[in-house]
Amino acid sequence: MVSVTVERLDTPRGELVLRRDGEHHEIVSNGTFLMDTRDGRSERELVRAAVRGAGARVLIGGLGVGFSLAEALTLDPAAVTVVEIEPAVVRWNREHLGRAALLDDPRVTVVVDDLAAFLATDRGWYGAICVDVDNGPEWTVTVDNAALYRDQGLSAVDRRLAPGGRLAVWSAHRSADFEGRLRARYRTVETREIPVARGEPDVIWVACGPRLKPPRP
Repeated sequence: MVSVTVERLDTPRGELVLRRDGEHHEIVSNGTFLMDTRDGRSERELVRAAVRGAGARVLIGGLGVGFSLAEALTLDPAAVTVVEIEPAVVRWNREHLGRAALLDDPRVTVVVDDLAAFLATDRGWYGAICVDVDNGPEWTVTVDNAALYRDQGLSAVDRRLAPGGRLAVWSAHRSADFEGRLRARYRTVETREIPVARGEPDVIWVACGPRLKPPRP
């Protein structure tokens, strides 16, 4: 079946396209496939890996097609904050992807902002921080997002991570460099691989126990 363009937009970060392929939808940024509604196993695992127990305050970087948010709400959180830079992605979740009920859940706050900017100004603490931005540390569609996966970005995450909290990071492929950076910063790091239909498995890194806690502003 040939995919149909539902909407095409020019954003400050380039072209953003929502396509429909049969019963599924796909989001493409600057000609690069980002995500679709076909599976969602790894996005759900991203959240399960980070959240430990009911009542957690959860931060999700990247709304995507809503799989991570849907999973978070099944885990009885106290609150879920979703940071998504593209207002169109939030609107598409509501209008085309059937996620309105998730977005309207009273536990959910959606912030339309760049994740790095949000981390720099937010004053909350989170027991679970889930980062799913672009396609991972070595495949960022938006150049500025690469900073999220470097020491500066990880330090910003650490300032918002509650004591005993867990960071989970999603990637479309392995990255020895990023994994090494995590292992240098955190006391424990686990790597999980989720098989996909074609190509390399998706990867989730789960880290906790920053060796040096940065001062909280």
